[in-house]
Amino acid sequence: MVSLFRVTKLFAVVGVAIILLASAPSRSFAESGSVRIRVTNVGFIVGVGGGSGTLNFRGRSYPLRISGVSLGSIGVAGADLVGTASHLRTAADIAGTYSVASAGIAVAGGAKAATLQNSNGVVLTLRGRQVGFAANLSVSGMTISMQ
Repeated sequence: MVSLFRVTKLFAVVGVAIILLASAPSRSFAESGSVRIRVTNVGFIVGVGGGSGTLNFRGRSYPLRISGVSLGSIGVAGADLVGTASHLRTAADIAGTYSVASAGIAVAGGAKAATLQNSNGVVLTLRGRQVGFAANLSVSGMTISMQ
């Protein structure tokens, strides 16, 4: 009888442990990574922009391809931007088309700052400097794909 009680108690403890482990939150919470992007924009009225970059996430580097179109551009300019990519669950979440988020874009003396968001909920917070001449170097509508 005593051994049957111990076996039953052991099964109960193991069962509770399995239930607790199964209901534990998985590692699906969002994380952040660092981003470096180099973009170039050339245009007269309709500008064509593109570039490349790198996402550093969970100890790995992922090469990125940047493309986009901006309206109202006149000139040739480039920008080297660094910042963070927030709300990433996987590195692939960074891919997509970005639009200007609530913080918007600021231009002051060649300095650039932008907060952009894609449909996966990833928020890019970027800052850097513009080189060259452009009446409007816009990163709104930028598309990022993984290489």
